[in-house]
Amino acid sequence: MTTIEHWIGGAFTRGASTRTGAVFNPATGEERKRVLLAEHADVDAAVAAASKAFETWGDSSLSQRSKVMFRLRELMVEREDEMAKLISSEHGKVVEDARGEIIRGREVVEYACGIADVLKGSYSDQVSRGVDVFNFRQPLGVCAGITPFNFPIMVPMWMHPIAIATGNTFILKPSERDPSVSNLIAELYAEAGLPDGVFNVVHGDKAAVDAILDHSEIAAVSFVGSTPIAKYIHEKATANGKRVQALGGAKNHAIVLPDADLEFAANHLTAAAFGSAGQRCMAISVGVAVGEAGDALVEVLKRKAEEVVVGPGDDPESEMGPVVTAASRDRITGLVTSGIAQGATPVVDGREYKVAGHEAGFFVGPTLLDHVTPEMDAYKEEIFGPVLAVARAADVDEAIALINANPYGNGTAIFTSSGAAARRFQREVKVGMIGVNVPIPVPMSYYSFGGWKDSLIGDSPIHGPEGVRFYTRAKTVTTRWPEVRQSVDAAFHFPTSS
Repeated sequence: MTTIEHWIGGAFTRGASTRTGAVFNPATGEERKRVLLAEHADVDAAVAAASKAFETWGDSSLSQRSKVMFRLRELMVEREDEMAKLISSEHGKVVEDARGEIIRGREVVEYACGIADVLKGSYSDQVSRGVDVFNFRQPLGVCAGITPFNFPIMVPMWMHPIAIATGNTFILKPSERDPSVSNLIAELYAEAGLPDGVFNVVHGDKAAVDAILDHSEIAAVSFVGSTPIAKYIHEKATANGKRVQALGGAKNHAIVLPDADLEFAANHLTAAAFGSAGQRCMAISVGVAVGEAGDALVEVLKRKAEEVVVGPGDDPESEMGPVVTAASRDRITGLVTSGIAQGATPVVDGREYKVAGHEAGFFVGPTLLDHVTPEMDAYKEEIFGPVLAVARAADVDEAIALINANPYGNGTAIFTSSGAAARRFQREVKVGMIGVNVPIPVPMSYYSFGGWKDSLIGDSPIHGPEGVRFYTRAKTVTTRWPEVRQSVDAAFHFPTSS
């Protein structure tokens, strides 16, 4: 059985690891690989390699960094099929969905290709007589990323291309559930000309995470995952003097007004709720039917949910694959059972879904619950599975109030043909990313990704301009160049312009 090793200092290594974890094929339920689980010494080795590499990479030219990113981008295009199939085999998502996350991750690399323009500083001439002021940004040093299973290539690429392009070195701790593609990216970086030690991959569990958070030579930590862990990461890392990006969970709502095209809205809600088996931080998990849209919307959603083709990720006919583990499947079906017991109406029930020939796979069928209320566990919990809950609201005011009362504020959407309603919604709703007739409003790489409330702990969004600021710090320089023969008296009072 294949053992997935760490990538440290430009080479694969077992390091000090003695423990391993199982990596499954979710479609069959079979254990296919083992992954090393790092000990503290493995993180130490990665930090040592990254620290050594920073001595030269931190002073590398913008041209050199851009060339690496351009070449990485081309290699990702060349190896796209291989990466998509690898992701599908460990995550369970269909190959075309995996291809989509590769493309979105590649867009961040494309943004990093233009790092020379993004890192331009500013200059103010003659702020006082013979005095000029300018500023520029410099890298932090060794940075680390701790990433979730649901996007094994895209979410890490929200981090490391920006960190590396701005002159930092990087240690990635990917999810131990689908770790292989991170090693492939490490090989592509090496082929692209990135010096050894600039990018490192350390696999593991909480022991590796704590070693990263405690290590004195790691300057910054980026994290995407659940809100409780995001709070833990933020608290522990900031207590140790690190910069932290900590993105937490979500409970994304989409409201559907009576003036919306219900076929259009239901089609997009279905894809947003059940794509990747609902294992997306931007998945729509609550549809809010406003007024008379309710019964008609549920009728269309029922039809579309029943039409979703569920199967293994490597089957070209599949539109939705399994969830990532048996534990995830059991947790999701348990929350559906709880919701029904608490009064939700099961319109489509996917708890006992079986795929012929893959009966041992971790499948949950598309599930549609109607008349869900905020008191139910199926509403309060982040289900992270193929479950769409429909709540009812009498009007736009009630729908907005429902969203604003929710502790999460990652993404939201409105389906309507009214510009006035859309504009009001986007101004009043307390959510970080908003879609108007767009169910999954993930910003492009040149904007930053981040929610509000319990979906973002602290104040640092990820990638785009905010990512550049996160991985660098500013220096401001005030200069005067007096002529040698000129006498300039020093003043003891606070300096002012003259």
